[in-house]
Amino acid sequence: MPAKNGKKRVGVLALQGDFDAHAKAIQQAGGEAVEVRTAEELGHIDGLVIPGGESTSMLKLLNMMELIEPLSEFVRNKPVFGTCAGAILLATEVLNPSQQSLGAMDMTVERNAYGRQIDSRVANISASADFQARAGEGDVEAVFIRAPIIRRTGPAVKVLAEYHGDPVLVEQGKHLVATFHPELTHDARVHKLFLSKI
Repeated sequence: MPAKNGKKRVGVLALQGDFDAHAKAIQQAGGEAVEVRTAEELGHIDGLVIPGGESTSMLKLLNMMELIEPLSEFVRNKPVFGTCAGAILLATEVLNPSQQSLGAMDMTVERNAYGRQIDSRVANISASADFQARAGEGDVEAVFIRAPIIRRTGPAVKVLAEYHGDPVLVEQGKHLVATFHPELTHDARVHKLFLSKI
């Protein structure tokens, strides 16, 4: 359901995490951002961003608000972009510890794999030629905050960027995942790439 101004309507799951920063990044990338908190609101958007935060807390909120099934249905049909905790929720397998997920992307993710909050960091990472051809040239500034690590990717998952040999930006079909926080930089290319999937 495109907005009246012709822009793609991108929902940001607004239960926890820095959803406001994602909304601003979506607008900077040329989309229209809509905060989503109910199953009904999922029916009025073209794609969805699941932001960072704390994945176990997010799961509790999703279950409490009876959003797991509507969200699973949405993920089966429309593009979703998960960052940090959102990446964990989209994985088929979660480690440290094992937990429920939406199983949308064929990958194994280990929670808090870089360590505690004090181990958070900012790094410039080299993105793949494919990413640069589709989203724009140059390194990507990656903000890692208690970030997960993608330990395994299936054959259908394409790696768009790595950090110290681990995938940090990957896609599978219409879905996109980052273990870092692109919304905390002034570079909207990752969000622009997601908009191109809608």
